[in-house]
Amino acid sequence: MLIYVPKETWPGERRVPLVPDTVAKLAKKGAEITVEAGMGAPCGFTDEAYEKAGAKVTQDGPGTLAAADAVLRLRKPSPEFVKAMKPGSLLVSYLEPFTDADLLDTIIAAKVDAICMEMIPRTTLAQKMDALSSQANLAGYVAVMAAANKLSQVLPMMMTPAGTLKPARVFIIGVGVAGLQAIATAKRLGARVEAFDTRPVVEEQVQSLGAKFVKIDLGETGQTKDGYAVELTEEQKERQKEAMAKVIAQSDIVITTAQVFGRKAPVIVTRAMVESMRPGSVVVDLAAETGGNVEGSQPGAEVDINGVTVMGAENFPGRVPVHASQMYSANVGNLVEHFWDKDAGAVKLNTDDEIMNGCLIVRDGELRSELLKKARAAK
Repeated sequence: MLIYVPKETWPGERRVPLVPDTVAKLAKKGAEITVEAGMGAPCGFTDEAYEKAGAKVTQDGPGTLAAADAVLRLRKPSPEFVKAMKPGSLLVSYLEPFTDADLLDTIIAAKVDAICMEMIPRTTLAQKMDALSSQANLAGYVAVMAAANKLSQVLPMMMTPAGTLKPARVFIIGVGVAGLQAIATAKRLGARVEAFDTRPVVEEQVQSLGAKFVKIDLGETGQTKDGYAVELTEEQKERQKEAMAKVIAQSDIVITTAQVFGRKAPVIVTRAMVESMRPGSVVVDLAAETGGNVEGSQPGAEVDINGVTVMGAENFPGRVPVHASQMYSANVGNLVEHFWDKDAGAVKLNTDDEIMNGCLIVRDGELRSELLKKARAAK
């Protein structure tokens, strides 16, 4: 199996799909890997480093793509890229299958098998392959650092000869992977941190990080088998907004992380809530790219609302590209290693395996994901 890793072409993307350390591990398994010249440059990885790790470096991207048996990417490819792949080859990448129907149709028509990195099951065994979680972890860290850099005051309490400075109040909404990292980072910086999630089960995790869990009586709530919060009813949403408004008004930084897998992110912070905050405060919407949790937020933009800066996150993991690349590369490498058939010298698409069954969304020109079939039928 010839595995090809092309350069990322998404505007502003500095992450890379595979780092030399992962190449070395896969090469030891017998994988034949070719990388496009300059692929690792955005993170400072030279072509020589990849060659030393066991990969070949090519200047002929189109020719290698046409001959490749498998292609490893980070960002979703263009339809033209997919059409240039040979039928029966394997594409491993983020694919945004719930929102990019044209790309999904192109993959099906081209009879390219596709593993979607967003669809890796959130199970214990699959944790080492879970790219969504690894990148969300970094997004939570970056959100706090970006907010702290923009805030008009310091985060920790300081006792100085000129007086005592109170710690900044940080409110994290949504305690998933990104939220937990945001809590931990804000606490390390000395802020007073509060957090809320519709899943009461996460209260202990919040408290273990030294933060206060904000309790709001919403009635019956829960989470999916993959750990995502179940969408609230309209009545529950209104009850949540009323209670959160009081906490938001007292906060210096608000970070929202609430997302519903495969659907538009819910709006949970209204413009009126933002306007209730003190001028100089900061709101970071980590769900801006999937619809936004904050009314008025825009992906990749900073919006001023009554003196409050609302930051719409756009590729926050890409702001720390070296570590983001290391983590994504490890996720992809672990996936390939887990399904590597030594005798065949190829990735085995064993759909009896729970992980492969979840992430292999297209095979032999057929959409096989029941979740995606239901989503497409509902539109």
